[in-house]
Amino acid sequence: MTSLFDQLEQVSLRTKGSSDLSSLGVMDVLLDEEPAIFTKSKKDFTPLDKVTHVVIANKFMVLAMANNVLFRMNLHSPSERNEISLNKYTQGKLTNLFLDPTGNHLFLTFASKSKSTEMPELMYLSRKSDKIKTSGKFRTNEFTAIGWNNMNESDSTTGPILLGTSKGLIFETEISLEGDKFFAPSLEQYWRQVFDIGKNTNTPVTTLEYFQVPGTNKYMIFAATPSRLYYFYGSAEMEEKPVLQQVFQKYLNVSETDIFLASESRLGYSRLQFWSENLIMPNQFAWVTEKGIYFGQIDDLKDNRIATVKDKVSLLPYPKPLYEDYSQSPKYPIAIALTEFHILLAYTDSIKGMCLLSKEVVYEDQYNEAFGKLVSVIRDSRTGDIWALSENAMFRFKVHREERNIWQIFCVNNQFDLAKKYSRGNEVCYNQVLLKEADMLFEQKEYILSAQRFAEAQSSFEEICLKFLKVDEPDSLKIFLRNKLSALDPKQKTQITMLVVWVVELYLTKLEEIRLQGLEKSASYDEVQKQFETFIALQEVADCIRSNKSTIYELMESHGDKGNLIKLTIVSKDFERLIRHHIFKNNFRDALEVLKSQNNFELYYQFAPVLMQEVPKPLVNTLIDQGKKLGPLRLLPALVSCNGELHYLEVIRYLEFCIVKLKNADKAIHNLLVSFYAKYDSKKLMEYLNSQGQEVSLINYDVYFTLRLCAEQQQNEACVKLYGLLNLWESAVDLALKVNLELAKTMADMSPENDLELKKKLWLKIAQHVVSEKNDIQEAMKYLSDLIKIEDILPFFSDFLTIDHFKDAICNSLREYNQKIQALKEEMEEATNSAEQVRNEIHSFRNCFTYISSADKCEVCNMILMVRPFYFFPCNHMFHSDCLLAELEPCLGMTKRNRLSDLEKQLESLNTQSNSDNNSTGLSGMTRRDQVKAEIDNIIASECLYCGENMIRNVDKPFIEDFEYESITREWQ
Repeated sequence: MTSLFDQLEQVSLRTKGSSDLSSLGVMDVLLDEEPAIFTKSKKDFTPLDKVTHVVIANKFMVLAMANNVLFRMNLHSPSERNEISLNKYTQGKLTNLFLDPTGNHLFLTFASKSKSTEMPELMYLSRKSDKIKTSGKFRTNEFTAIGWNNMNESDSTTGPILLGTSKGLIFETEISLEGDKFFAPSLEQYWRQVFDIGKNTNTPVTTLEYFQVPGTNKYMIFAATPSRLYYFYGSAEMEEKPVLQQVFQKYLNVSETDIFLASESRLGYSRLQFWSENLIMPNQFAWVTEKGIYFGQIDDLKDNRIATVKDKVSLLPYPKPLYEDYSQSPKYPIAIALTEFHILLAYTDSIKGMCLLSKEVVYEDQYNEAFGKLVSVIRDSRTGDIWALSENAMFRFKVHREERNIWQIFCVNNQFDLAKKYSRGNEVCYNQVLLKEADMLFEQKEYILSAQRFAEAQSSFEEICLKFLKVDEPDSLKIFLRNKLSALDPKQKTQITMLVVWVVELYLTKLEEIRLQGLEKSASYDEVQKQFETFIALQEVADCIRSNKSTIYELMESHGDKGNLIKLTIVSKDFERLIRHHIFKNNFRDALEVLKSQNNFELYYQFAPVLMQEVPKPLVNTLIDQGKKLGPLRLLPALVSCNGELHYLEVIRYLEFCIVKLKNADKAIHNLLVSFYAKYDSKKLMEYLNSQGQEVSLINYDVYFTLRLCAEQQQNEACVKLYGLLNLWESAVDLALKVNLELAKTMADMSPENDLELKKKLWLKIAQHVVSEKNDIQEAMKYLSDLIKIEDILPFFSDFLTIDHFKDAICNSLREYNQKIQALKEEMEEATNSAEQVRNEIHSFRNCFTYISSADKCEVCNMILMVRPFYFFPCNHMFHSDCLLAELEPCLGMTKRNRLSDLEKQLESLNTQSNSDNNSTGLSGMTRRDQVKAEIDNIIASECLYCGENMIRNVDKPFIEDFEYESITREWQ
């Protein structure tokens, strides 16, 4: 929310112009004209009487007027104002006002108007109250300074505060409120004298300030007198009251010269003010005495004694002219307002603004008699606002970018870090600082640092390069070029290429110079080499080299640097060129090492054929190490192109790895392995074929290709195996008989069991072979079985053989036939007897009857049986027809259940029709109703519910269904 004062400000806008301040290389920058650092505006406020005293804090103003009236106003909301008459509380003369940084607590000091009854007074006024309070303890001292608690935000208590007197005494106290009343009968919580800098002299304390170091229990205390600035630093615990007495305690026995900064002065006062960047801890201070302005920096962590503070203090003279004319005494400031780089000095008729760094006056303003004498200039420590009050008027100052030209001062003083800090927002100014620093370093022969600064600045590239070339500083030039390179945009391809090539040339030249001196193994060579490797490993450099390979390679070759040529290919990831280089030099193992060190698997497929010819075993080891990362199919050209025993052994090793370890199922891989087995290792061939099994759909090799290959290589045993896979059993047995009789027997056994004709044919082939080739009658007799009879193999024997050789076999055959005939006769007789027995049972069952008692009950519902239609079974189980249907229906299959439902609907329909319809008969002589009823009976009464097959089928059915389990369990409980 903008205050009324801000709304009433009349700000004159200046026309913005531009001027060419500097021309750096190709850059021309125009800067806009800026307003003055300090501008003043008069506020629409006129006091009722002349102002004598004024204080402002946190946008809250308190002023005293000549009519002894105290006026208070909220500057943020000027309508909030009130007046208090001081005559009601004292007849003394107001000497000073002290307002804390929050604007909540005000102290007023009074001096008696009568010298004979002089009794100074100190009174307290809260912002929340209109009543001024006093205390008896305050009346014995004339208070001239108060050190407020800057960390306090409460409006009901001041926290620990320090009070300084006109005799150099320092007291500590704390004022606390409860609502609108004070605690107990006393205004103060406690009251204690903590230090004496006056030593029984009339040495007034003009300023008191203390600060707590953030995050610690350390405190910094400043106390100013007209001629001394005291500094106290120490620890204190907040729980122990008085708090600050703990800091003063260690200075009681310390020499006075070790605790203050002295300045000879005849003035009766001095002014001390601090400037803080974060409103918590001060960064710098200004102490105004007769001699001038003492300006210093403060470091809360390092400045633990006055000596360190003195080292950073400089004495600034007052701005001239100090005299209105030579006949009058010099005029000194009555008040000050400190900013970061300037100080406003208030005199009775003027205000001057001076730069603390350049000591130049940047602002001067005279106040005419219409406004009255100037009372004070005040800087609000909370908001940073600066106010000036005369006896009859009020003014507000605004600070416009006071740091705008500070960089020039730092630059002139060679304080380049600070100059860069305050010029960073202006590219032209910042560039000027960099160039000045770089030139200074160049003149001081600090070429490395100079090159770094030149690289940051915008200037003529050619001129800077020539500077370093003239003084023969290639290392500095190299740093300049590298830093320039890092600042380029990736899109500036041409500039990047030029700088990269130049830097590479400088490195190669340096390395060549060291090699020519025979210092290739020295530490200096290793250092340059390391720098060069770091450079070419940079992403933008590697990309540039990759785009300009031929140029960089030619540079390295011209310098004879083969080592870096190889390293460059690695950095630029040009592994293909490096591998070709090694292969061209017949360094095949080195080529393989490079191949292993990179991740482009395409190069494996490209160079594997050559390396397989030269270093088969190391290559296969490498291929195995890569495992699934490589595709065996793409390596086939390298695998099939080898020759010689060593090569095929390594190829077989890799193929076995692919099949066994990688579980590769590609037919091409399996076929290649089979081809090598067929040519070089028949034993492993059979082991492989056996491992693949007998199921054609599950094997991984091409059976027809393998069969043709094995036939060409005369691998007959393998061919027999393959014939069997193809169900060519006759061919398998025929070929097996040429190889091994046992193999033929095995193949005959493996033939399909259900094809007896084929099996008989195969065994007859084996028997014929035994008879015709070996003429072994006894061996042939061993093949006689249920499948092969003597009459089947008789044609294979010679016509001249006597029957004695077959007598036993023929007799055995005749006995078997006789036994079979006898067995058939017995089976026929048994079947005839069984049929007769069944006919007799049927006949007797037709005449079977039973008696049913009126007391008989249904097996299901346990009700009288004869009350409803029922079924009676030979096993003496009895069921109502509806009970039997209800029990049996869940056990029927879906088809029978649907049929039964359909029949019941038909029966119900026939029952409602006329008797004539029901009496109609079909071909069987039964009515339609009887036919339906008979079919229903056939479904539900074909067997007893408890004794039939249905009970057996449902023997594993639980007594309680799943959906009934919970309800039945609850009933049982």
